[in-house]
Amino acid sequence: MPSAAAPTAGRTTLAVILLVPVLAALLLWTFAWPAARTAPRDLPVGIAGPAAAADGLARELGRHEGAFEIHRYEDAAATRSAVEAREIYGAVVVTPAGPELLTASAGSPVVAGLLREAVTAGAAAEGRTVPVTDVIAPPTADPRGSVLGAGLLPLAVAGAATGVAALAGLAGAALTHSWLGALTGNWWAEAGVFALTVLAIGATFSGLATLLGKPGLGLAAVLTVLAGNAFSGMSSAPELLPTGIGLLGQWLPPGAGGQALRSVAYFDGAAAGGPVLVLSLWAAAGLTAVTLGGRRGRTAAESVPAAASASASGTPASASAG
Repeated sequence: MPSAAAPTAGRTTLAVILLVPVLAALLLWTFAWPAARTAPRDLPVGIAGPAAAADGLARELGRHEGAFEIHRYEDAAATRSAVEAREIYGAVVVTPAGPELLTASAGSPVVAGLLREAVTAGAAAEGRTVPVTDVIAPPTADPRGSVLGAGLLPLAVAGAATGVAALAGLAGAALTHSWLGALTGNWWAEAGVFALTVLAIGATFSGLATLLGKPGLGLAAVLTVLAGNAFSGMSSAPELLPTGIGLLGQWLPPGAGGQALRSVAYFDGAAAGGPVLVLSLWAAAGLTAVTLGGRRGRTAAESVPAAASASASGTPASASAG
């Protein structure tokens, strides 16, 4: 007599065979598509100087259709302050000696390179040079900002695997700041961002698992490990990703955590408020879901003995409860 387990095993094998290429395609789309479509889209940059010269620069940058979002400033000091506050990625300042480019490669080495190319290409063709000042440069231990981009996946994994956020934050700051020298801001602020990021990711996993069970774990993995990392823009910039994807990434824990960490590590906390708020909302929502799910489970567990007792006595459970 054929075993009933054989058809079941066959169906399982078939499901795995079909699922693997689908999963591979999903992973490829999630990570490769944004990378393949990297291009400047409304990058906020500044221009300062006399009106006539500034207008000419704005027209020159405007030739890169849809690439730059131009902000006008009165002078070099105001422009530099805007760069330091992370309001813009860089700026062109018109001086008596000619234009000067201000960048902040700590904010995004890729964007800093794009600005150099866009601003200096025309001048180089005319035999002129444009001085470049890196207002906020990354540390010499991590000149390309690789540690920030590479650190998101471990944070997501740590959040999924552990709820000890404070210890994870201390460990993260000790590794990236004290040992690697890749972060140069306030040590405790960096540890706090690490911890909050791990808490937000961990709470997301716990909350969705409590509400939805195993499907909730899968959804949390998509939001944090997969889409959260691929859409974060930390290896380039959110404005370089396809329209809408970069913005979505900033509302997911890895993207928000990466931007908050960049702010406290290099910009003295400038523009960290929004990302910290996003992380706090994810953490609060996840913990709330865990609490509500726990109460629902306890209520269901308490109703079982009551129903059994009422059944044994021949009294309906509703009457017994009344």
